[in-house]
Amino acid sequence: MSSTSCISVSPLDIKRTNATGGVYDIYPGGVQSAVEVYCDQKTDGGGWIVFQRRMNGSVSFKRNFIDYELGFGQRDGEFWLGLRNLHLFTINGAELRVDMADWDGNIAYAKYSQFMVGNAFSQYMLLVEGYSGTAGESLIYHSGQKFYTKDRDNERGCSKDFKGGMWYNTCHQVNLNGQYRTQGNYCCSDGVEWYHWKRRHGYSLKFVEMKMRPV
Repeated sequence: MSSTSCISVSPLDIKRTNATGGVYDIYPGGVQSAVEVYCDQKTDGGGWIVFQRRMNGSVSFKRNFIDYELGFGQRDGEFWLGLRNLHLFTINGAELRVDMADWDGNIAYAKYSQFMVGNAFSQYMLLVEGYSGTAGESLIYHSGQKFYTKDRDNERGCSKDFKGGMWYNTCHQVNLNGQYRTQGNYCCSDGVEWYHWKRRHGYSLKFVEMKMRPV
């Protein structure tokens, strides 16, 4: 039987694996073709579909809207799963977890009990609520916003200024698709940021992973 989520995958279905999870083909509801995903089976009970990872700057996230819509990168490296897939995987409800690490070996996480990404007509609008965690509540500032990129930007030009695609407001407290820096402190606000963890702009994270799990 075809797997429809990371919760239902079988070890026989695995394509590639490492210490924390593996790459599988799964089928979101109503879709005939498989979507290749990375399943995190270790964190917080497992069953997470990882949809974004930054770890070394090997993949550029300063991309056009169509790239963010369809996805890019390698599932076991740096990647973005794609807005179209995010909509399909969250249409019936999901929870969100964001794991992050700084350059001094500290880790934090943010978890949301409700997570949904709208359809193409809504420009993949983000809806989140129900925060818990250790990173601080930053993403709620972006809830209700459309997804913007450098070629489909908002009136303030947030995507161009902060070098990534994101559900920008005016402009961000979260910029996880921003420019990857090779150190924490830097001059600007266009790095990989989660504002309420460091309580300031101008600190770019070493690692971040965004993941969802159906509820």
